[in-house]
Amino acid sequence: MKRLVTGLTVLLATACSPPSAPPAADIAAGTPEGLPSWAPDRFGFGSPAAPERIAMWDIDARPDGVGLPAGSGTVQQGQQVFETYCVECHGATGTEGPNDRLVGRDPWDDTGPAQRTVGSYWPYSTTLYDYIRRAMPQLTPGILTSDQTYAVSAYILYLNEIVPEDAVMNATTLPAVEMPSRDRFVLDDRHGGNGPIR
Repeated sequence: MKRLVTGLTVLLATACSPPSAPPAADIAAGTPEGLPSWAPDRFGFGSPAAPERIAMWDIDARPDGVGLPAGSGTVQQGQQVFETYCVECHGATGTEGPNDRLVGRDPWDDTGPAQRTVGSYWPYSTTLYDYIRRAMPQLTPGILTSDQTYAVSAYILYLNEIVPEDAVMNATTLPAVEMPSRDRFVLDDRHGGNGPIR
């Protein structure tokens, strides 16, 4: 029994020891991942990304509106989208939760607004569209059409008293929306670092 316990102790100590660095001669030059020198140049899996596939993922919308797709949506249409896809997480008026509160115009103090809502904190209306398009609804992101995304963006902006009830959002009107907290943000134009910013 003593021999068995000793053997298990040695085995566990060996298994739990940190891995030793590979010999320097076994590392291929110029591979920060530390690939061994015998690793192949290509692993032979995957395929080149087709332009159509890249276009499926190239959906970012910049603050100036570049990247916004064709389509449009009204506040009234957005209310229907909101009641179908958003109420469960954000409440009937965008204030109840249980997830983030969307509606509110709290004033700022030294640390920002008391509630970081679309109305009190979001700097660009276009990035509201971008975020909804990519990440909402939370459990099924990407299911909203461009028209539905424009519409629900319009409705959330309306709930925050940023656009009127008859507003129509599209690639032209959405970038023109002046967000209440826009001037609270500054451009991060720092340079430097050891490599390209990713």
